[in-house]
Amino acid sequence: MIRISDFQTKDVVNVSDGKKLGNISDLDINLETGKIRSIIIYRSQRVLGLFGKDEDLIISWDNIVKIGTDVILVKYSPIYEANDFKEKSFKD
Repeated sequence: MIRISDFQTKDVVNVSDGKKLGNISDLDINLETGKIRSIIIYRSQRVLGLFGKDEDLIISWDNIVKIGTDVILVKYSPIYEANDFKEKSFKD
């Protein structure tokens, strides 16, 4: 069994470039099935908030490659993820 708090302590790393994307801030859960649809990483605000907030990252559960003890490996592409999430949201 894994808890949401366990997810939040793990670093999320993109396998395509090795960059750390952040830590999980929230989960999108299908209330009918109880399954996780995506993970959400809130992006930090820029310097003094002058230029607004960065876009939050929404990563489909299907793009999680591996969940390890300290890290979650994901396949992340901003264009693919945004389109994939919108399509799934309208279908559900």
